[in-house]
Amino acid sequence: MRILGIETSCDETAAAVVENGTKVLSNVIASSVDLHAQTGGVVPEVAAREHIRQISPVIDKALSDANVDWSDIDAIAVTHAPGLLTSLLVGVNTAQSLAYIHKKPLIPIHHIAAHIYANFLERDEKEIDFPVLILTISGGHNELVLMKGHYDFEVIGETLDDAAGEAFDKIARLLDLGFPGGPIISERAEKGSPDSFNFPRPMLDKENKYNFSFSGLKSAVKREVDKLTENNTPEGANGHSRLRGGMINNISASFQSAVIDVLTEKLVMAADEFDIKAVHLAGGVSANQLLRKTVREKLPKEIPLLWPVKNVYCTDNAAMVAAAAYFCPQKNRGWEKVEVHSQLPLSS
Repeated sequence: MRILGIETSCDETAAAVVENGTKVLSNVIASSVDLHAQTGGVVPEVAAREHIRQISPVIDKALSDANVDWSDIDAIAVTHAPGLLTSLLVGVNTAQSLAYIHKKPLIPIHHIAAHIYANFLERDEKEIDFPVLILTISGGHNELVLMKGHYDFEVIGETLDDAAGEAFDKIARLLDLGFPGGPIISERAEKGSPDSFNFPRPMLDKENKYNFSFSGLKSAVKREVDKLTENNTPEGANGHSRLRGGMINNISASFQSAVIDVLTEKLVMAADEFDIKAVHLAGGVSANQLLRKTVREKLPKEIPLLWPVKNVYCTDNAAMVAAAAYFCPQKNRGWEKVEVHSQLPLSS
């Protein structure tokens, strides 16, 4: 079964063709990250305009790269939640029109479910044994998900405010490092010492066992940066940009260490509590090399640890949308009108 996936939940316009949920025939992404870097973050109206401009050529290229035409496509899948409403609408309206014109089933996909199924791309389905514990980590969300079978999700923990990826972006902005923050913070952290600053490890207590919160950590970093620049800034200058490179590296390393400690401890604690067969990392922050290394070191050796086989499958893409659609129990229900939601629980 060949599914055309469409993804426009935030700032990436993407389309892909995936066969039987695992074989990627094409995966096309038009990124507007350089445009959003000018404003230090994603502006919804700007993102929506870029989606409108890019979506038709991206879909055409996905079909061309896969060497297929519409007669070879069995269904269309599209991200409908959660995300930026104006961005989601571009993808959903396009998918609905194409599904109606070409008489294809239309499969609405939850964005977090798509990230979870990114781990199935370019893998034999038999490699994955349930139940699986999944840590999803990106700019908009953090969840600990117990997956007992296909589309059998139980969210056992989630972010209460800032997600890890959002915290990376905000600290990068604070340090004038640019957007997106994850890659540049990780790069600067490699040159710094994680022991330079004793930043808090938030919510490592029994009451908030598996939930996440990084707003307090973000505030702690800001206070430290303000203290460091307080007496070293000419009037009218940006004090944060006057931090020396070595200091920025140390702040980045200490901040990243705090985030990874929290993510890892909660993940390992959940792996110990639940009778799982494997642990998966998913979402943009799953590309972080230190996170992968730390989780592998602290997780019992007998528990397999997987993350997407390519980093392009960690960030937003359409191949993961098509993969999630293939395993969806309602994939053959035909054309329908799809609603978009800026927020929607994974269990929905």
